[in-house]
Amino acid sequence: MKKRMLPLLLLSVLILALSGCGEKTLLHKKEPVSLSFWHVYGEQAGSPMDLLVQEFNRTVGQERGVQVQVTGTSSASKIGGYLKEAQSGGQEVQEMPDLFTCHIVDALELGEDNLVDWNSQFTSDELSDFVPGFLSDGMAEDGRLLIFPVSKSTQLLMCNGSGFARFSAAAGVRYDDLATWEGFYDAAGKFYDWSGKPFCALDYPIRAVELCAMERGSGDFYTENGWYDTDNAVFKESWMQFARSLAQGHVVVSDLYSNTQVMTGDVLCGLGSSAAILYYNDTVTYPDNTQEPMNLHVLPMPKTAGADALMTQAGVGLCAYKTTAQKAEAAALFVRWLTEAERNLDFVAQTGYMPVRSGAFDAIAEYDNFPTPAAAYESLYAALQTMREDYVPVSEPRFEGYYGRVSVLYDGLRRLQQELPARAAAGEDIDALAEETWALFCSIR
Repeated sequence: MKKRMLPLLLLSVLILALSGCGEKTLLHKKEPVSLSFWHVYGEQAGSPMDLLVQEFNRTVGQERGVQVQVTGTSSASKIGGYLKEAQSGGQEVQEMPDLFTCHIVDALELGEDNLVDWNSQFTSDELSDFVPGFLSDGMAEDGRLLIFPVSKSTQLLMCNGSGFARFSAAAGVRYDDLATWEGFYDAAGKFYDWSGKPFCALDYPIRAVELCAMERGSGDFYTENGWYDTDNAVFKESWMQFARSLAQGHVVVSDLYSNTQVMTGDVLCGLGSSAAILYYNDTVTYPDNTQEPMNLHVLPMPKTAGADALMTQAGVGLCAYKTTAQKAEAAALFVRWLTEAERNLDFVAQTGYMPVRSGAFDAIAEYDNFPTPAAAYESLYAALQTMREDYVPVSEPRFEGYYGRVSVLYDGLRRLQQELPARAAAGEDIDALAEETWALFCSIR
């Protein structure tokens, strides 16, 4: 009997903690409330987030009268569009979800007054245990916490280790050479000369360019209309460094996500989100159907030599649409459970994100439950640890319509990269070809 009672007592203690230790509640076990949920954490069956939702529903959710139903999964950019459609109330779109993952830009476009302010659901003591920068990244200008951090990502360099070993033996390039942008672009040129292929596919090249410019002392280069000051000389030179490499075929803008091009041997490495590790295979399959182990090796994002290193702070958080006080309390119950320290660490370790609790990074050093191949995840978190210690995090732009403009830019660059390398090989001036990409950039308003 005592053995049966212990789990019940532990569950009761957890429920009391999650409910604010006896505060009046609007939740009732016999009349459960249902929350619809859209998220970005894996569209495959059995995604880490889906498994956590199932665990919540059969434990604390069942005991407190809350059931979370995943009704949509997609990319962050697509969910942002779907949310606007749902809010418009059209007959041929899904209903607005109660809980969803999104960027702060998308949240602000939905209207601050339409969203739950998490400050009203969490005490200041509770919030003090979260990384301050991650909290501020989800705040509106008036201090309302609209996006609750569940995980954060940054950009890293993910390399086909098997292919890099051959390249290194032939050209003498080492992983350490990729620590700076200067070394990165030099290695890209050497790889192209050696293999005839692009060295790296970049998922978010504009972010790499602007962080490099900031490191070089560009100052503020954003304009009032949510784009870039094309008269900023430091920003332009940072762009041209990337554009010269692009024009020669040394690097490319990824088709969508660089992991696909790395896994097919089209490029040797990809510069993208830390969360991309979830989508890397253990093997590389080349066009002739030969295969070899990926031996994924993860490196910190390159930085400007001699400058203070910067890193992007990215990733969605959880947002709740404001409907009833009962649903707001239910959403807070789920978020509080989901971000409990040990559970949050387990979640991010399965998905390639950074934990959001202060001090959780230190626990990763002793973590021993990574997915397979564990060596790839260990390499990832070693790189993240280096960036945590040596890099300064910078939030992404939050201008309305910004990501739509970026999408137009990337589409234009993908078109140009189909022709520029051949023209460069035919003898056209590299700087003139790079200027064509700058003209594209300047044309976007």
